[in-house]
Amino acid sequence: MLKTLSAASLTLLLAGAAAPAFAQSAYDWSGPYVGVFGGYTQPNDDDNETVLFDRNLDGNFGDTVVDAGGADIFARGFCGDQLSVLSANPAGPIRCDRDGSGVEGGAKVGWDWQMGNWVVGAVGELAAVSAEDSVTAFSNGPDAYSFTRKMEHMAALRLRAGYASGPGMFYVTGGPAYGKIHNSAFITNQVNSFTVLEDEDDADGWQFGGGVEWRLEKNFILNAEYIYSDLDTGDYVVRAGPGSAPADNPFLLGNALGTDMRRESDSFAQHHLRIGMNVRF
Repeated sequence: MLKTLSAASLTLLLAGAAAPAFAQSAYDWSGPYVGVFGGYTQPNDDDNETVLFDRNLDGNFGDTVVDAGGADIFARGFCGDQLSVLSANPAGPIRCDRDGSGVEGGAKVGWDWQMGNWVVGAVGELAAVSAEDSVTAFSNGPDAYSFTRKMEHMAALRLRAGYASGPGMFYVTGGPAYGKIHNSAFITNQVNSFTVLEDEDDADGWQFGGGVEWRLEKNFILNAEYIYSDLDTGDYVVRAGPGSAPADNPFLLGNALGTDMRRESDSFAQHHLRIGMNVRF
């Protein structure tokens, strides 16, 4: 839904900016500016994501965790990129609750250079973000193994290239980005032991998008933009150890020390729809 609104809103805004029929801009877009912004974020859908396992602790994930009879104990399946809830009957159907949209707010500083109607520049920004995505594996036990990562804040340094016409300018933008991630796991299994259930991680990646700016007064500018970000979160691994489990426990059959597990994707991708205000100097 957010992606559809983002595309539609950006199309209308760009059309409005282009309306003056490419007239020579009477405004000076060169120089520094500062601004604030806020908006919504939506994690990118990845319904097919699963949880991966390393049974023999050789560092290679992709093993099938089986019981003493050779049956896959995760045959019940996975809920990809969603928070997952066991039904009232734990052995019954799996119900998945899709991750909701989040919010963000931040500040930016930038500098532009104008050449005729064309404007190029750079912008740096820092934002507090409330967004998360999850994946859950369901065992035949039955138990649930949920992995959730939350974006706490993001920083980005992007280049911009735009076309100014009258009081408006539309632009495209892109560059590197950084985020702080909080990883956590919620596991209903009370037999095995589990290590590293919470972890902080740095994430590096990139952003790209576009937007429009419209002068309300000489130095006060309304800004609206759509940004797509994709950050590499690294590996967050949880080990299912012996705990009070017997030796024939499925997590111990490959290696008596246990089985490592992690989510399949290390990409945290988001759609951002923002509204802001800039002040030029």
